[in-house]
Amino acid sequence: MSYRVRPATGEDYKAIYQMAKLTGGGFTNLPPDRQTLVAKLDRSMRSFEREEESQTGDLYVFVLEDPKTNRIRGTCQVFGQVGVTQPFYSYHLSTLTQSSPELGKTFRNQLLTLTTDLEGSSEVGGLFLHPELRAGGWGSLLARSRYLFIKLHRQRFGDRTLAELRGVMDEAGNAPFWDALAGKFFGMTFPEADEFNAVHGTQFIADLMPRSPVYVALLTDGAKAVMGQPHPSGKAALRMLEEEGFYFDRYVDIFDGGPTVTADTDDIRTVRESAREKVCEIGEGGKATALVAAGRLKDFRCCYTSVKKLPKKGVCIDAEAADLLEVGVGDDVVMVAR
Repeated sequence: MSYRVRPATGEDYKAIYQMAKLTGGGFTNLPPDRQTLVAKLDRSMRSFEREEESQTGDLYVFVLEDPKTNRIRGTCQVFGQVGVTQPFYSYHLSTLTQSSPELGKTFRNQLLTLTTDLEGSSEVGGLFLHPELRAGGWGSLLARSRYLFIKLHRQRFGDRTLAELRGVMDEAGNAPFWDALAGKFFGMTFPEADEFNAVHGTQFIADLMPRSPVYVALLTDGAKAVMGQPHPSGKAALRMLEEEGFYFDRYVDIFDGGPTVTADTDDIRTVRESAREKVCEIGEGGKATALVAAGRLKDFRCCYTSVKKLPKKGVCIDAEAADLLEVGVGDDVVMVAR
């Protein structure tokens, strides 16, 4: 069975909503809220229809589809630019060294400072793969397809790309980091705040969050232990991001303390190593397997294919991939080794 990644449409709403209910909470970009998901899909379709090649607050939602059965088994998102309509807040973790000659001691205190440093970046997020499909490399296809979309539409994205990973929480959905810090100022539980943020955005943070830096030493041991750590279910996603060149630059989520990782967009491995090729033959392909994408905006398609390079001509891809990509001989594609 072969799958492909394509832009989501309004008809995919039901499948995406069902997947949102499986996330277990704390998944801000994929909340199980009908009105919010409908608005996301509407925003995405408008972004795919926008013709001007420039960076702005676009949202592109994709789905992983079995074209033979029309079953949707995964979804992911790409944001053209964060912080366009509302501030994009993070905590930045820094160190303040202080010495006392009288005591003969030096203290190195960690501080959390509320910042909007990452505004203007692009963002990859909202990645969810149905539990039935978490084998066979489909998560990698879903994740890396976003970078090929960026490669094909480079002017729509910033010089830096970020990814926020869900932080640690208990089975009831409570987050130790939230309880020790932000929860003190908002009078609501983490699930309540997370749901409110997913639906209404972050303006309430600007209204209520204290501006002064916070000394990490004043937090509970439980909050300090999870700060900058991903939820156990997100460790595989973090590994994939690190393989692409993303790194932890000491930014953490203000809600659950999860890590925010960043990369220079042009240095993302799939963006850097992918190349444009011309399909010169459709047949048996070759022994090598590649991730290949084609199509502009709403016609974007991405899948795995067996591929064979033909010197001075182009590439030969297998017939199934040609059907999934909706390409023929003479069409251009962008591909990268699996």
